[in-house]
Amino acid sequence: MSYAAKVDTLEVSSAAMNKTYKAAIVLPNSYAKSKTTFPVMYLLHGAYGHFGDWLKNTPNKELVKNLADQYNLIIVMPEGETFSFYIDSPVNTGSQFETFVTKEVIQKVDKTYRTIANKNGRVITGLSMGGHGALYLSARNPDLFCAAGSMSGAVDMSGMLNRDSAAQVLKLIEPVFGDKSNDIKMYEQHAVLNMIDKMKANRLPLIIDCGVDDFLIEPNRELHRRLLYNKVEHDYTERPGAHTWEYWENSLPYHVLFFSKILLKNQEVAKK
Repeated sequence: MSYAAKVDTLEVSSAAMNKTYKAAIVLPNSYAKSKTTFPVMYLLHGAYGHFGDWLKNTPNKELVKNLADQYNLIIVMPEGETFSFYIDSPVNTGSQFETFVTKEVIQKVDKTYRTIANKNGRVITGLSMGGHGALYLSARNPDLFCAAGSMSGAVDMSGMLNRDSAAQVLKLIEPVFGDKSNDIKMYEQHAVLNMIDKMKANRLPLIIDCGVDDFLIEPNRELHRRLLYNKVEHDYTERPGAHTWEYWENSLPYHVLFFSKILLKNQEVAKK
């Protein structure tokens, strides 16, 4: 299949952080040919990454463009820096990525493109740190999204302190958490694993998956157990695979299919 989707690089100035960041925007082929509004999927990158990752790192470089075309969906990939976890840092005004995504990126995208500019036309997912980000942002801002997902999500940040690379991670996360970077309580306050009550109250449809060979599989299983125990409806899948782009390339189409059914239903309701 030859893709026809168009990729824009949108500059988003952040008043919260006093700087300008980029977002990659994939417009489906149908966008130029119509005057209608389109649903939007926010697709977040992982730690050590940047906004262009989903376009550069999947084995099939056309994956995101093909999905935009197939589902008539605008796909927005905002910057989240290497270790922001998409939270507003309690110690650093230069790392305010919850505010950036929820107030600045969304607003700019809705002003720039013909979007369905309300929660019924907006979904969010991501990989690893971005999986945490998607569940975190949607749990805290349920008025902005109608569904959320996570692929190989870093849903319990304190797990980073137990790994061989802990010293390196602590150095990278210090700008976000300051001198409390090795304080487990600090992570617990922001961990998706501890936000079950919010997810239950919000009742957003959720899709969560992780590879069985992924180093993050246990926190994801624990998230699944807590959601089940609290009777929070969600779609949970484990598949063969590790923390790799091959895994995420396979995973993303399932997320888009899951979202497309919800978005389509919302569009049909809106027409009535």
